[in-house]
Amino acid sequence: MPEPASFDLKIVYYQPCIPPNTGNAIRIAANTGVQLHLIEPLGFTMTDQQVRRAGLDYHEMAHVSVHPDLPTAWAALAPQRVFAFTAHARRFYTQVEYRRGDVLLFGPEPTGLPEDVLRDPQVTDQLRIPMLPDRRSMNLANATSVALYEAWRQQGFPGAV
Repeated sequence: MPEPASFDLKIVYYQPCIPPNTGNAIRIAANTGVQLHLIEPLGFTMTDQQVRRAGLDYHEMAHVSVHPDLPTAWAALAPQRVFAFTAHARRFYTQVEYRRGDVLLFGPEPTGLPEDVLRDPQVTDQLRIPMLPDRRSMNLANATSVALYEAWRQQGFPGAV
């Protein structure tokens, strides 16, 4: 298993449903060195062919943990700041100065994070990725990439070539 990126960011998927999105997130985690945490129930098994196919041969290079519920994940992560991504937030993801240990929290497709998770005391702020009007959301793996690469860019892409 790889060492985490030196800016030590964590991605959390709350009850993801679509196997290829999680497979793509595994690939993103492997290529950036961040940790990916999945909160059950998952809409698939980690051995699902679509997860494996989307993640290609990156599964062994990624740090992926599966947690039975959100409180268990918070206990394991001990986050100082959690940014919940939702199309209903007012603040843009670019208006944050990301730091080591930050957690980026994304909800399931197609519903997004439920209200009880958005109001979780661990959630520091709610953020959005700008889109044109009358659009519901971005693809989960794409949204993850947009936010993750902004955080990594702000840190000067430590560890990258």
